[in-house]
Amino acid sequence: MKAVAVNPGKRTVGVIDHHAPKLSKSNEVKFRMIEVGICGTDREICCFDYGAPPHGFEHLVLGHEGLGVVTETGAGVTTLKKGDLVVPMVRRPCTSPQCQPCRAGRSDFCTTGNFTERGIKEYHGFMTEEIVDEEQFLCRVPPELRDVAVLMEPLTVAEKGLDQLWHIQQRLAWDCAVEPSKGRGHCHKAVVLGAGPIGILGAMAFKVAGFETFVYSRSKTPNPKSELVESFGVKYISSETTTPAELAEMVGNIDVIYEAVGTAKISFELLQVLGQNGVFIFTGIPGFPKPHVMVDAELIMRNMVLKNQVAVGTVNAGRVTFEAAIKDLGIFMQRWPDAVRALITGRHKLEHARELLLGKATGIKNVLTFD
Repeated sequence: MKAVAVNPGKRTVGVIDHHAPKLSKSNEVKFRMIEVGICGTDREICCFDYGAPPHGFEHLVLGHEGLGVVTETGAGVTTLKKGDLVVPMVRRPCTSPQCQPCRAGRSDFCTTGNFTERGIKEYHGFMTEEIVDEEQFLCRVPPELRDVAVLMEPLTVAEKGLDQLWHIQQRLAWDCAVEPSKGRGHCHKAVVLGAGPIGILGAMAFKVAGFETFVYSRSKTPNPKSELVESFGVKYISSETTTPAELAEMVGNIDVIYEAVGTAKISFELLQVLGQNGVFIFTGIPGFPKPHVMVDAELIMRNMVLKNQVAVGTVNAGRVTFEAAIKDLGIFMQRWPDAVRALITGRHKLEHARELLLGKATGIKNVLTFD
């Protein structure tokens, strides 16, 4: 069958012939890929910044944002059946008996670093026609989310960030007065840094959680992303016309900054205006090489101490955050269906994968289709 793969040794990227998988265990599920999203991680792997093939292979099949349909199940599978839509999780646990997170089903907090990741680290990904995976790593998706379910994996980034935020802020009396219609965070303000898919989906998630939400991104208004963001009631502010200090003056006390750009300079500039008791959530991974960034370290350190601030990094996602993403994506589609669908700016055949991975990034989210 056909697959899109990178060969780090030969420094090649393209469509290859790849072995077709078969069920070998009772807990396994075979599914046919429908769509796979292309993201910055895929593009960085294709620049050979990182990415490692599985043992015994020269190539790594790419893709970690997938949507498939079940075609066959092992005898021990109880939660999935033929015809179900599934989104596969990305990370697989290490084997160390001492790694408590992996043994508890939270490989996103693996303590050894010996995890594998589909399409990224030592495990083939989803840019191919058929996949076999274990039942425990597959999340069933309602049929009504079929046309946007490929957005599930990038949304899990925001969901895990929010999950960590709620845990961190248990350190103080931070919860808003209970008003279910307004959302759990309705008395707080969140700034989302970046208007790519992870940023826009994050803005939707913070909006649903009740936060007064702002998106801070580079391009001047009006532009397609600013119009999309403001279509679901979030204020878009351009860093070209508004400095971080001016942003803080405009917003007031910034309770949360959710970073979704993977660029250190603007991130640390914004960290300097984080508010009292605020949390800065880092989600981006800068590529290589990057120039050194000058920051006012004394100001940042002083603020973090005197204002009880927290900076937290978050990577990958566990089942709990995939399930939260499925729930929230359903809410997004009820409230803002046109905005959610507009995030997918292009669906492309497999033969166009190489130019999408190596060419100039365009649109918001490009998707490869296998139907």
